[in-house]
Amino acid sequence: MYIEPGAFDRQIDEHQQAVIIADSFFRGALPSWIESSRAVIYYDASESVKSLDSAPGLIEQIRRSGANRQTQFVAIGGGVIQDLTAFAASIYMRGVQWIYIPTTILGMVDSCIGGKSSINVGRYKNLVGTFHPPLRVLVDPKFARTLPLDQHASGIIEAAKICFCHSPESFRSYLACNPHPGMETSALAMLIAHSLRAKKWFIEIDEFDQNQRLLLNFGHTFGHAIEGASNYGISHGIAVGLGMLCALAFGRQSPEDGSDPYAGAPAVRELEDHLATIFRVVPSLSSQLAELQLKDVMERFESDKKHRQDSYVLILVEPSGKVIVKKIPKSPESMLRIQGAIKTVLESYPS
Repeated sequence: MYIEPGAFDRQIDEHQQAVIIADSFFRGALPSWIESSRAVIYYDASESVKSLDSAPGLIEQIRRSGANRQTQFVAIGGGVIQDLTAFAASIYMRGVQWIYIPTTILGMVDSCIGGKSSINVGRYKNLVGTFHPPLRVLVDPKFARTLPLDQHASGIIEAAKICFCHSPESFRSYLACNPHPGMETSALAMLIAHSLRAKKWFIEIDEFDQNQRLLLNFGHTFGHAIEGASNYGISHGIAVGLGMLCALAFGRQSPEDGSDPYAGAPAVRELEDHLATIFRVVPSLSSQLAELQLKDVMERFESDKKHRQDSYVLILVEPSGKVIVKKIPKSPESMLRIQGAIKTVLESYPS
């Protein structure tokens, strides 16, 4: 793992036998010696590309380039390119090594470690995938300069989620970095390192998503439903932020006296205020939320792969502020509670 400005320029030349799979945003921007000496395959980084339908075409292009079992795949891009490359690397000739160079803040703070690939099938998000960790990750914060502010916001929200799930101390340290869209490269490098340290803790104790690492799905069950219902017009990180608010809204439905169950957990209010501030850099969010249909969100919610036959599996927050996995028995009452939580957020954010 390398985290430093210029990591791309200093490290990429070490990899001689490689196929580059890159976001087409960087077409013409990569060093000329890379394009002249290696096979480079470009993809538009749209959600439709991160699909099972795309995999055969990519694998055919890789095979035509002459790649063998010693060839390393190098992914240059955000989550879409990462997922597609990791999936292809895990199945090409039964598995080859790959290297990841994240170019989005979301990739830098979160998905670049952990080894999971997630691929869409038809209209179902992240339905299939594999565990195939990269050989090396090169995190170069200077790539953030190429991103619009809403993409900064998306990545920062994922870092907030990781640190909040880890511990109150980790979340306080996160806030001490003064995370905000457009932050300086040096400050961003510190934030990235802090977020990855927190995520590394989850990976080391639960590599295959069976126990504690499931907590990192905080915001994802609700968020994926919102993201999908918007036809992916709402970016992943923003949707996860909204999903965290849905989970908190669900948790607030219990007290009969109308009191706030999170009154004794200051980190919860700090998270909500922080998210509200970040959402303000996404001017289109209000109109996007207004266009969503609750029935479409609910349909996506119910199809989430984490649910069981008889229960919804949610990542919720206890009154103490601790993040937990909770199974909610399926019933008309629980469905109304879930709908109510989603409706509260869709009508209230950004405030």
